[in-house]
Amino acid sequence: MNKGMLKQAQQLQKEMVKMQEEIESTSVESSSGGGAVKVVVSGKMIVQSIQIDEAAVDSEDVELLEEMVLTAINDGLSKAQELASSKMNALTGGLNLPGL
Repeated sequence: MNKGMLKQAQQLQKEMVKMQEEIESTSVESSSGGGAVKVVVSGKMIVQSIQIDEAAVDSEDVELLEEMVLTAINDGLSKAQELASSKMNALTGGLNLPGL
């Protein structure tokens, strides 16, 4: 590997670390049930908050609330993963690098 390629690889590595930090500090919001359940997920794939509208709480239909919570969480995790993937793809030019 020549010095120019090594320097490019080091620069790409620095940019990837910066991008990873940016992704981790970002969060996405998702909702279900027409906004009755809202979830915020971090770029680290951690659920940061869940908000449930009082009107969504019905002791006669707990299963519906459970479904709305699951849907919002899964959608939020999916959005966070898509965000991370799109940012990394923009940096790597679509190269399929292991571990990213």
